[in-house]
Amino acid sequence: MNMEIDDDTFQSTISRPQKPSRVVAPVDEAHPFDIESYISNYSGRTAIDRLIHIVQTCPSIAPEAFQLAVQHIHQSRNPGLYQNLLSAYEHAAATPNLPTSLPNPVELAPMNMAWADETATKNQSERTKLEVELKTYSNNMIKESIRSSDFDQMAHRDLGLFYRSVGEYSTALKHFAKIREYCATSQHVLDMCLSVLEILLEQRNYTHLSTYVFKADAALEASQNTANAGNGGGIGSSGVPTPSVTTGKKKSSLERQQVQSKLDLATALSHLGQSNYEKAAYSFLRIGSAKELGDWVGTVISPGDIAVYGTLCALSSLPRTALRTNLLDNPVFGVFIEQEPYIRELIEAYMSSDFKTVLELLNRYSTRHLIDIHLAPHIQELIDQIRNWAVVLYFQPFATIKLDRMSKAFGWTIEEVEKNVVQLIQSGKIQGRVDSQNKQGLRFGKILYAKKTDYRADLFARAIKTGTDIQSANRKLLLRMKL
Repeated sequence: MNMEIDDDTFQSTISRPQKPSRVVAPVDEAHPFDIESYISNYSGRTAIDRLIHIVQTCPSIAPEAFQLAVQHIHQSRNPGLYQNLLSAYEHAAATPNLPTSLPNPVELAPMNMAWADETATKNQSERTKLEVELKTYSNNMIKESIRSSDFDQMAHRDLGLFYRSVGEYSTALKHFAKIREYCATSQHVLDMCLSVLEILLEQRNYTHLSTYVFKADAALEASQNTANAGNGGGIGSSGVPTPSVTTGKKKSSLERQQVQSKLDLATALSHLGQSNYEKAAYSFLRIGSAKELGDWVGTVISPGDIAVYGTLCALSSLPRTALRTNLLDNPVFGVFIEQEPYIRELIEAYMSSDFKTVLELLNRYSTRHLIDIHLAPHIQELIDQIRNWAVVLYFQPFATIKLDRMSKAFGWTIEEVEKNVVQLIQSGKIQGRVDSQNKQGLRFGKILYAKKTDYRADLFARAIKTGTDIQSANRKLLLRMKL
């Protein structure tokens, strides 16, 4: 199996710092957000990254987020993250029209220099130790020590994990890439792919995720076939499988489900990151239970995130029949929804055509969406698509409808309704026209008329076109027969 990793590509896509977002998310009574409750769902690097994003996105709670981030940084092995946090805080402090200036970050939560020096010394010591071990194994040609079925004892694996923990992702990927040369089993390939996927998810490198999901999926299938072959011959004289074989198959099936759920999650985030919302929706709705995600819960994502991502992607791209089948009648995804109660309200309002409530909920929890590192770049487009779907669904049963009635249904002004309707007409999503000029429009207000379709004429036109196509095909066939 070819496991090539383009180091230059990874270097260019991973090590490049992301531009800070200019979106400012409010935190007030109209937009509630509990940062301590939110960040308690995460640990490790993802908690720090999310807090840094909150600092630069929500200046009103930047001091609190800054203090929490410093606490998490002191639990990590990467003192350099403090500088990233300071940059985000300075960006937040420079936000125009702040009610009050933000406090000095050094006075707010200073870096523990003793810890920083001690951590740097330990990191250097461990780096030297691991590199010496790898060199020793290589010199002695102990191939099993380099490849090793036990990844916890493997030199390249240990170095990859070390560089990942200190934030040197490009070096970590090089060591994980080195493992591919010594993968002797499909299980080795699978473990290596999962390690690479974890790094790509931490760095939000969505374009490369699908490549390693595909390779991991192939390795998972091969590993499962090998396991099934190894469990053969376990049938007793009575024709009943022996307990050891049955237990082994159950364990193998459980491990497969756990890996498959991780691959589904990686696929879903890849589609979301590349704005493929329909594919992302189906992938999120296919994810197994939180238990099957194992150690990815908290370190990569939280169950509430899956509910939010999956629901917003589904509402923005799927018709109602698909929503009912894949969302409402999905007991596994229903467990995720329980983590975010407002998501249940959002779905119920949408399915009952209470679109004013839908838009109010999206606005009320907009801060929850904007502070999410995976969702923030796409939330405005998702909301626009949900709003467009809502307008189209609302107009479907009517031949004519006054715009002021629509304004009451959506909580918009008539001007906002007209603007949205005209955009949908121009894009072809609504077949109709807005009458605001003639006497009837002046008397009753602006009216939206559905485009009348002459089904009889349409049928004749399609019949004539079909006959013309058949005649042309027959003429070409006769010409070939004469040649």
